[in-house]
Amino acid sequence: MHIPDGYLSLEVWTTTTVAGAAAAACALRRTRVELAQPQVPAAALAGAFIFAAQMLNFPIAGATSGHFLGSALAAILFGPWASAAIMTAVLIVQAVLFHDGGITALGANMLCTAVIGSFAGWGVYKAGLRLLKGRLHAAASFAAAWASIVAAAGGVALLLALSGAAPLGAVLDAMLGWHALIGIGEGLITMAAVAWLTERRPALAREGAAA
Repeated sequence: MHIPDGYLSLEVWTTTTVAGAAAAACALRRTRVELAQPQVPAAALAGAFIFAAQMLNFPIAGATSGHFLGSALAAILFGPWASAAIMTAVLIVQAVLFHDGGITALGANMLCTAVIGSFAGWGVYKAGLRLLKGRLHAAASFAAAWASIVAAAGGVALLLALSGAAPLGAVLDAMLGWHALIGIGEGLITMAAVAWLTERRPALAREGAAA
């Protein structure tokens, strides 16, 4: 889902760079306030896992790639602002050190993956828990992960279309179609991870949900 350099227009990448920087600053500020000190090592470990999982990607149509996202998992465990901060750190390291995603597209990737992905996943997870009255955490986790990656893919498609890189219909079909399928794997991984942590580290899951 990383957008490379050269696909966003000047207007789009400058606007998303400013917006992405503002979102990252806000996420860091909120994370310092909301993330409990005992959770910091776990958040760093989650970031390392997401970084490694995201490195396994494959090209799809529409000038981008598909891969595990991880935003919903981080949001469920640590809250949406901490998730946005974790995902921002992952994206910066990938772009600067591994050239996975463009430098000029970093703000756009941050907005789609870190912001849209985190808040979409967190919102669906919280709504699912309310709907299910606190039961079936696994189902809420699966739905959150699926919605997170599809929403982020929709954001990427819109930015590519606004830049003239591809027609909106074509890039939406490619991105949403592929990521709806990838979202099934994302949901299963997230569901398993949340279930494992809820069983072995229930305090972590409770604190993340409360955030």
